Amino acid sequence: MTERRWRRIDHVLRHRQPDLTLLAEDVYKPHNLSAMLRSADAVGIGTVHAVTPTGGGIPTYSATSASAEKWVELRSYDALAPALEVVRSRGMQVLAAHLSTQATDFREADYTVPTCIVLGNEKHGVSLAAAEAADGHIVIPMLGMVTSLNVSVATAVILFEAQRQRRVAGLYDAPRLSERERNDQAVRWMYPREAAACDAAGVALPVLGPQGELPPSAAALPADAQPGET
Repeated sequence: MTERRWRRIDHVLRHRQPDLTLLAEDVYKPHNLSAMLRSADAVGIGTVHAVTPTGGGIPTYSATSASAEKWVELRSYDALAPALEVVRSRGMQVLAAHLSTQATDFREADYTVPTCIVLGNEKHGVSLAAAEAADGHIVIPMLGMVTSLNVSVATAVILFEAQRQRRVAGLYDAPRLSERERNDQAVRWMYPREAAACDAAGVALPVLGPQGELPPSAAALPADAQPGET
């Protein structure tokens, strides 16, 4: 583990926003979902929720998110209701990207409060059920002949407005994750084999040293968990 890499990982984790997330509803094109995950990572989102598409021949999300899946946890659901239940249990408002008579300019929404942004698939947008379940609808004003943006582009536009608001509000100025949460995520990123061995043994993950190094006690992990980083 180089000092430069450790500093980068520590910096990323200190800026994670655990109360901001996306819910991708039936986004069935792999490259779009991958781009959405990269945008999420860029603004400090650590977890994205996805309602899986139906139909044969569609690859799973975990197989299509490219390198972004390493840095952003993707939680997949078979239906919309359980996904909404999870985000609402975390006290999040639900904003659906949906053109309706109640929709407001996406810049008028308040993203400094706990927020889940729902985006639909490439052809139909969010479902009627998602639109009805949302606390509000947001739209990106369009001044040309085309009436909508690609879902991954729309995601980036909305998320960077959320980032702007949160930066102004000072939500990136201090860590939002606890020290233990940052430590454990760093272990899972840097030492996945050791983390897997701890999980299998039902023990807590080791506390890393000041430069991101494993403690000497890590040598007591099962033999098949040899030190290694990614």
